[in-house]
Amino acid sequence: MKVVISPDSFKGTLTALEAAQAIEQGIKQANSEVETVLLPVADGGEGTMDALVLATNGHINKATVLDPLGREIEASFGVLGNQSTCVIEMASASGITLLDPDERNPRIASSFGTGQLIRTALDQGYRDFIICIGGSATNDAGVGMLRALGLRLLDQNGRDVQKSIDGLYEVKSLDFSGWDTRLKDSKVAIACDVDNPLVGEYGATAVFGPQKGVKADEIAYFDQAQTLWANVVEAEKGIRLHDYQGAGAAGGMGGALIAFLQGKFHQGIHLVLDVMKYREKVQGARVIITGEGKSDRQTLHGKAPIGVLHSAKELDIPTVLISGSIDEHDKKILAQHFEEVVSVVNDSITPDMAMREAAKYLSQRAYETFSKLVD
Repeated sequence: MKVVISPDSFKGTLTALEAAQAIEQGIKQANSEVETVLLPVADGGEGTMDALVLATNGHINKATVLDPLGREIEASFGVLGNQSTCVIEMASASGITLLDPDERNPRIASSFGTGQLIRTALDQGYRDFIICIGGSATNDAGVGMLRALGLRLLDQNGRDVQKSIDGLYEVKSLDFSGWDTRLKDSKVAIACDVDNPLVGEYGATAVFGPQKGVKADEIAYFDQAQTLWANVVEAEKGIRLHDYQGAGAAGGMGGALIAFLQGKFHQGIHLVLDVMKYREKVQGARVIITGEGKSDRQTLHGKAPIGVLHSAKELDIPTVLISGSIDEHDKKILAQHFEEVVSVVNDSITPDMAMREAAKYLSQRAYETFSKLVD
């Protein structure tokens, strides 16, 4: 019997691979003869690079870059098994997990380090990019990345504007004289699971700003800064980012990639599964087990488990969802789609227990669930 194990990460506790290994341990405890195939997945956010590198037998490269607050750190980018496609994960260089909660400062947090990763990959000869833009700490409209790639933002006197959200109020023109021309010959796929516009009620600041540290009374100021930036981009590039779907992703990084790197949006999980050649690898499976840290009705809208489910349905393979936490009401909704829906947290396992010993209890749930399935 072949069982495919394809969880996303259990954020804050387990990577996708660690979650897959914990589930495998439970299955093997139930039946040691089962053939298990570990294919951890991701939806374009943190963990996407590792999932793609693992699935394609690629490798990881390191680079020294600046974090969101300008401190030197070691970040990573992946090279797929084809040795030509480079995976840049924004979270590695400009991610919110790089900052302590009291360090979050969206007024100055910059995506410069992500641009440095892209430039390093260009230096190494890569021209085919998958850029994953989940988990950012920034609300800078991607201008930090653009600066790292050679763009200058100038005020009315032809001087560089200040490197903060306030600087977006000063931009009058753009100077491309130092722009990295190798980008003309590059192909950029943007892996993302949101479609928010850049500005407005559903824009980058209003929806995602608060989790990055934007205070309620600052939202209008940040949104106006990005509106003024979008006006400049429209005048210079002829692309209207204000209401462009996806331009607001990652604090406006989506818009920068569209307008300046000719990026094309792809729903993260579908891109990941295509690159992994997922459907080929799951052929002949008796069941697929997926999961994530917390599942709810939003899981049905572009999250990794629903992508796995859709692929499995095409091949008529039943899919089981085992997630860290699922509310009872959401469980009923999800049960309409998955063969089984299992929450690690239940009457006997508290959220605190599940967080402290995530692998142990996930393995236990996998054992119980698989034992029932093969009875």
